[in-house]
Amino acid sequence: MTTIDRTAPGGLATASPVRLSLTPMTGLTGQLDGAWWPRSRDLEAELPALVVALGEPWGRVTRVTVNPVRWPVIPRTVAVNGRILHVGWFTEQDPDKLILLSYTVGRWDLLVVPPETAPASAARLMAAAAVPGGVLTATSLMADETVIGRGIRDARRREDTWEGEGGTCVPTA
Repeated sequence: MTTIDRTAPGGLATASPVRLSLTPMTGLTGQLDGAWWPRSRDLEAELPALVVALGEPWGRVTRVTVNPVRWPVIPRTVAVNGRILHVGWFTEQDPDKLILLSYTVGRWDLLVVPPETAPASAARLMAAAAVPGGVLTATSLMADETVIGRGIRDARRREDTWEGEGGTCVPTA
């Protein structure tokens, strides 16, 4: 997972680095251009750090769109470094995806990893979303992770049961 950690002017580190994973620059295009793991569902608080982190590799982001299913409040605009970022919402958009638009470079689609996701699950999701030429959508990646996570929890429960019973198959007399 590539995490971009920006430094504020004056050499002071930002309070928390942006958790972001991007596809490498290749000729392969896929469903997603990477993943973003925000710390909350507050777009007004989370978007400025994301847009600033993407400013260098992608150019000036001017608009963001989301699906309102995952975001309790969607501001129409968000202030970013003295300029205005326009935020829109579409119920037709994949609920697990954020779309970023730039006049100079184009469009990028990022998987949004829910803030409450466990670190191991988030790492798997962020790595999967950053695969060049990936064919899985944001929703399908989230569904796959639900199945994988359930399988891991079941395996741990079986192992705990095994250990709790003494780890033996043969009953002792």
